Amino acid sequence: MRTVGVEEELLLIDGRTGAPVPVAGRLLARAAAAGDAGPLTGELHREMLEVITRPHRSLAALDEEVTANRALADRLARGFGARAAALATSPTAAVPHPTDDPRYRAMIERYGSLPRRVLSCGLHVHVAVSSPEEGVAVLDRIRTWTPVLLAMTVNSPFHDGVDTGHASWRSVSWSQWPSSGPMELYGSAARYRSVVDTLLGTGTLLDPGMLYFDARLSHRHPTIEIRVADVPLDAGTTATVAGLARALVDTAAEEWRNGGTAPQASVCALRLANWCAALGGLGGTLVDPTTGLPAPAAEVVAMLLAKVLPALVANGDDQLVERGAADVFRSGTGAARQRAFHAATADVAAVALAASDVTIGAAPDVSRVTTGATAPAVGA
Repeated sequence: MRTVGVEEELLLIDGRTGAPVPVAGRLLARAAAAGDAGPLTGELHREMLEVITRPHRSLAALDEEVTANRALADRLARGFGARAAALATSPTAAVPHPTDDPRYRAMIERYGSLPRRVLSCGLHVHVAVSSPEEGVAVLDRIRTWTPVLLAMTVNSPFHDGVDTGHASWRSVSWSQWPSSGPMELYGSAARYRSVVDTLLGTGTLLDPGMLYFDARLSHRHPTIEIRVADVPLDAGTTATVAGLARALVDTAAEEWRNGGTAPQASVCALRLANWCAALGGLGGTLVDPTTGLPAPAAEVVAMLLAKVLPALVANGDDQLVERGAADVFRSGTGAARQRAFHAATADVAAVALAASDVTIGAAPDVSRVTTGATAPAVGA
């Protein structure tokens, strides 16, 4: 059975106002002194933390570690009057503060206003592969399905106090990076290496870590890394998407071993599928990965579940993943829930604080807000 692990980026917000606060450096230093820093690391901005799980064969164990890591991050944040929130963008206005790190300083200096202004948090799922050849074959065969994972995790409708009209503004803003988004068919590991070498050879990117493809071969681990998703609002959705990702990899690898060909979708078509997923999430239509035509989101998710069901059963993940997918439709995506919080309060600060409660599995409490910030209408 393949291992699966995740990296979640969390936003650090003021525990009273919901605004992002640059406390990651001090938090990590205190955690290191207390021996708690194991799963935690810094990110581009001091308003963010990354929490990393171990590789797991048991999806239930992964779910438990994600939940524990979120609780740890929130407990440490409370020591600075802050909260850890699984928000893919900040509902309130924010000016990010770059982390004092040579690589991050170079990014700030080289890429203009993009890294200075974009504060966003994603979910990265690592699934083990046996070789680069298998990994590239998997990348070629899952690329039409990764927009569905984005649709299930959309969690960034607000940005700088405004409802953007999108369910995942993170996805839209992230597409500004020069190497982001879906990629072409590779056909072989040699071709993948050639594409990577060509991109790095332009000198535009600092290093392989800036190959921000929707899915890529990890340059550090024997895994493929699926990077298309927003960080989900609740831990259960993270586990659900991790289980689906592993099953997609299993299914694609089996198709490759059996001589099946990869879908021939163009990069332009995949960008459009991503954009549709980012716009409406599960609330409207998605691009059917098998036909390229619009289809109700619920039908497309059902198609994904049916496609990977044998792998889910083989991994013992079918009940957890099917229950998790049903929960997303019943409770709503992170974007839908954020908008519901806002509809109840007319206050984006309340949205952020409610999200910090849901992040750790608590009931959302919007009674603690001390400043109001109403989201203008789209385009205002």
